[in-house]
Amino acid sequence: MSANVPETLDAWRMVAARRCFDGQVELAKLPRLEGLVADSEGACSYALEFGHDEILKVSYVDLSIDTALPLTCQRSLQRFLLPVSIKQRLGLIRNEDEESALPEEYEALLVPEDGQLRPLDLVEDELVLAVPVVPLSPEGEAVNRDWAPTEEEQSKANPFAALAALKKP
Repeated sequence: MSANVPETLDAWRMVAARRCFDGQVELAKLPRLEGLVADSEGACSYALEFGHDEILKVSYVDLSIDTALPLTCQRSLQRFLLPVSIKQRLGLIRNEDEESALPEEYEALLVPEDGQLRPLDLVEDELVLAVPVVPLSPEGEAVNRDWAPTEEEQSKANPFAALAALKKP
């Protein structure tokens, strides 16, 4: 983690001061991401900008993340880098009842009672959500080309064809 980003931040004080932070973290330092990526090589750049929308009366943090996640293509089983660029506006709320009052473009972030936020937790949450359920490399070749069915498999009779004979017209 970069030196200018504290490990924890008081969300409400940061909003009042309209503070901005930027940093970089190694992917290896994000334990919840570990099982979702091919390996933990690489780093992630991020920025946090706290503010308050006077018109909408909403405290928020703008989160920007840029990285390349190392994933395993499920077609070719080869490692590839998925470029990730996230820009998210998180509306800071004190309890779940406040979530319905947030405008559509805000994602709710429930701030703990003590007001302390861990920037790396925010970054890790967004990266976990950015990992596709089935990672596919854009350059990966389909497995069907290498594993096409043989002529013998294609010429075998359909095992359900006998059922068609039982069906009376």
